[in-house]
Amino acid sequence: MARALLTPRADRELFSLPLEIRPEHIDENGHVNNVIYVGWLQDAGTAHWNARFNAETRARWSWVALRHEIDYLRGLFPDSTATARTWVGDPQGPRFNRYVRIEDGEGRLCAQGVSEWCLVDAATLRPTRIPATMLPAFERRPETA
Repeated sequence: MARALLTPRADRELFSLPLEIRPEHIDENGHVNNVIYVGWLQDAGTAHWNARFNAETRARWSWVALRHEIDYLRGLFPDSTATARTWVGDPQGPRFNRYVRIEDGEGRLCAQGVSEWCLVDAATLRPTRIPATMLPAFERRPETA
C-alpha cells in the first residue's frame, strides 16, 4: 500500500532538479524503469547538497544512503519532462530523511520517495551527528521579488 502523498514542509527549502529522460531509461513496458527512480532520488539529494555547501564542507563530510522507499503513481514516457522536488526532515543523530516528489511537466505526481541518509566523516567514513550549523542551509528561503 502506498504511503500518504508527501507534502513539502513549510519550514524547509523545496529544491528542484530537472530530470532528463534518456532512451536507455525506457523499459520493455515503454516507460521509465523503476530502477532509474532510485538514481533520481540520489541525484536530487546530491544536487541539493552541492548547491548549498562549499567545496571545503563537501570534502569534509559525505552521505551514505541507508534505505530508499518509492511509491510509483504514474508512468513517465520517452517524450515526457520531469522534475524532482526534494526537502529534508529533522536530523536524528547522524541521520536525515530526505523526501522527493517526481513530477511530470504538467506538475502531476509520478512518484514519491523517502531516502534515509547518514552523515559520515569523509576521511574515516564514520557516522557523525549532523551539526546544528548545517540545518539553516536546508531551511526555507524568503521569496525574492
